[in-house]
Amino acid sequence: MNRMIAWRLIGLACLVLPAACGPSNTYVAPPPPKVTVALPVKQAVTRYLEATGYASAVNSVDLVARVQGYLQEIKYQDGAPVQKGTLLFVIEPEPYRLKLEQAEAAEAGAKATVTQTEAEYQRQAELAGKQFASKANLDQALAARDSAKANFLQAQVNTKLAKINYDYTQVTAPFDGIVTTHLVSVGELVGGGTSPTQLATIIQFDPIYVNFTVNEQDAQRLRAEQIRRGLSIAEARRELESLPIEVGLQTETGYPHKGTFNYAAPTVNQSTGTHDVRGVLKNPDRALLPGNFVRVRIPVTQQADALLVPDVALGSDLGGRYVLTVNADNVVEQHKVVTGPIVGTMRVIDSGVKAEDRVVVSGILRAIPGQKVDPQVQTAENAGGK
Repeated sequence: MNRMIAWRLIGLACLVLPAACGPSNTYVAPPPPKVTVALPVKQAVTRYLEATGYASAVNSVDLVARVQGYLQEIKYQDGAPVQKGTLLFVIEPEPYRLKLEQAEAAEAGAKATVTQTEAEYQRQAELAGKQFASKANLDQALAARDSAKANFLQAQVNTKLAKINYDYTQVTAPFDGIVTTHLVSVGELVGGGTSPTQLATIIQFDPIYVNFTVNEQDAQRLRAEQIRRGLSIAEARRELESLPIEVGLQTETGYPHKGTFNYAAPTVNQSTGTHDVRGVLKNPDRALLPGNFVRVRIPVTQQADALLVPDVALGSDLGGRYVLTVNADNVVEQHKVVTGPIVGTMRVIDSGVKAEDRVVVSGILRAIPGQKVDPQVQTAENAGGK
């Protein structure tokens, strides 16, 4: 009985104090979490000024009837491309042809009168020189000759006006372009009323303008870069006019369309604080249409030794953007950074990171500032997905 009680007491002691009845069970800290680190990539980077804008036609003209008459012919297909000088509309030419012939006949008669009066004046001048004609006769001959010359000049003007009106009966393309659908039908009276009758519109697609705005700060930054390079105002202007621009549609990747800077407004819009600017691009395949919304970028500067890290390595908080680095003791540190543009999957870091910093590029959630980690080295390009 006493032995049984003793064994029960020993069992109870083992339950209460397990360490006293078996091997030692001390706490062992877990190993530091593994993270992937990489050194920033150093490479040349082009800095761009980026904007959004829209495409517009270099030339867009409403074709109107400049003389009154019935529309006789439509000589083109709606939406078809045409060359400069192509005949598009014919407005009842016969009445204007007859008026031209009438004016030409009047001009010929006036010319004959000039010849006659000139001869008469010469005869009267010769007789007056020999004292065979009075001064009154000479003055009368001179007046008749001068009046005939004036009438001849008026007849020439009338002929030119008649020729112009006759030419207006044929409406031609003022430049290469696409003509919209016709707005009037054959047999319809056009050119009457207080305003001209619009027949159609012709639009030039090649080249094409791209209009966008640049904020005041970016414009000043661009000018400051030109001053730093020692360019005069004239040199800066010439460089600006040859500055390349790159354009992309919203459905396109990157900026496949290339052009040049074309115009910058001389003033700043006070309501928006922006400059209105424009580029011009070749558009032979009509990839850009007037009214298209586009993305635009302009190369501004070239940085030879920019530092880049994978964009996925950046975090953000209320203080802004940051990256995590691992120091020589394998302790995580947080660095506030100023970021630049994205190059592929890499982000330019303007400040906050040095070339020798080991940046955490993977396992960021396991990297806690102030705690140790087990860094696994990888190249930043591979970490960035390249």
